[in-house]
Amino acid sequence: MKRVLITGAAGFLGSHLCDRFIKEGFYVIAMDNLVTGDLRNIEHLRSNPNFEFIHHDISKHIVIDGELHYILNFASPASPIDYLKIPIQTLKVGSLGTHNCLGLARAKGARILVASTSEVYGDPLVHPQNEEYWGHVNPVGLRGCYDEAKRFQEAITMAYHRHHGVETRIVRIFNTYGPRMRLNDGRVLPAFIGQALRGEDLTVFGDGSQTRSFCYVDDLVEGIYRLLMSDCVEPVNVGNPAEITIGQFAEEIIKLTGTTQKVVYKPLPQDDPKQRQPDIRKAKEVLGWEPKVSRAEGLKITYEYFKNLPEDRLYEETHHRDFKK
Repeated sequence: MKRVLITGAAGFLGSHLCDRFIKEGFYVIAMDNLVTGDLRNIEHLRSNPNFEFIHHDISKHIVIDGELHYILNFASPASPIDYLKIPIQTLKVGSLGTHNCLGLARAKGARILVASTSEVYGDPLVHPQNEEYWGHVNPVGLRGCYDEAKRFQEAITMAYHRHHGVETRIVRIFNTYGPRMRLNDGRVLPAFIGQALRGEDLTVFGDGSQTRSFCYVDDLVEGIYRLLMSDCVEPVNVGNPAEITIGQFAEEIIKLTGTTQKVVYKPLPQDDPKQRQPDIRKAKEVLGWEPKVSRAEGLKITYEYFKNLPEDRLYEETHHRDFKK
């Protein structure tokens, strides 16, 4: 049985990856320090004999006994509310944590896939964003702790591949949504749904003309799985190219949830990207992948998930958490 280590396993994407690899017949070793992850996301797997959980911070040395065939490094805060509160931990997990994972991959002879992000493109001057674009990033801005951690992550991953011959893969993830997101994580989709569920006005930052492209989580997981199993070493964009303005998206959420609240506008945060749309030609050509789930279908599933959360968890999900510095 092939063994895979998934870091950040109790998070939104990590937990869905655990599900996929269990389904594919792998022995899954899930690792998370639970700073932003939640054990309830993987509770349904805890009794599975092919699943184990290790509570560990990958910024510290990682020890895994026995064989290890694959590593998926998804350990990082991924939302502005999280990484702006814990910027140093965000930088450490992207640098020290990735270094530790790559060292483990080298020692075990494992193939490693690291989760990068569309944020490496910053506030882009190229639209849509393709993998050859180097980005337009402010390294000393508030978002620099996340953007530069991810850019360093890509650089050290390629260095381990070129210098040590480690089998590496890099996925650049664009906006993704689905069940198990946190309503309090500050990203636009859960923020809108959370506000609708609380009967609050929907907050749009800027004039609403900035764009995003939303990919349903099942589509993303399929793209990640195909990339891991491919021979492609260079970064690959995985996301849904169906672009929409934030203003239009707010209206979609109002219609979906049936809320009677209105849209209110607030100033745009520093370095917030004005356009975000993946060029997925490479994923189509190399992986034979493209998204299948429409935004209308994915949003309906996601809203039903949030609407049916137990009342105590819904309350918890809609209130911001504090982190130890």
